[in-house]
Amino acid sequence: MFHVILYEPEIPPNTGNIIRLCANTGATLHLVEPLGFSLQDTQLRRAGLDYRDMANVRRHADLAACLLALEGARVFPVETQGGLRHSDQRYQVGDAFLFGRETSGLPGDVLARFPADRVIRVPMVPGNRSLNLSNAAAIVLFEAWRQLGFSGGT
Repeated sequence: MFHVILYEPEIPPNTGNIIRLCANTGATLHLVEPLGFSLQDTQLRRAGLDYRDMANVRRHADLAACLLALEGARVFPVETQGGLRHSDQRYQVGDAFLFGRETSGLPGDVLARFPADRVIRVPMVPGNRSLNLSNAAAIVLFEAWRQLGFSGGT
């Protein structure tokens, strides 16, 4: 239904949690290399539990390859400095949410590839840096799914 793109993720438990999130929402997870860990990492497996086999996970050599595989999808980069709140956008089946590295977010050249009105943010109190990656992914993905009436869910 939706796509979650992790751009060069660095922390295995975050990716494991997002694998579990995608398995439970029907979203496809796209991992853009290089990864900061092995997919055999113990922490990744522990966080993802047995959901890895239930999730649709795809690896891509770089962002260009990922975007080519998602041709036609609307991509929404998620950044702390995004112009629109995630809840102000209207989502549709096939939309993709692009998240950056845990330590540095999305690089400027990546953000420049997308229209400014597609860059979204999750609201936070002033002065805080950012949310945990897996928490931010869950917030955005569930809002998009909510807008579609939790189609396909129980």
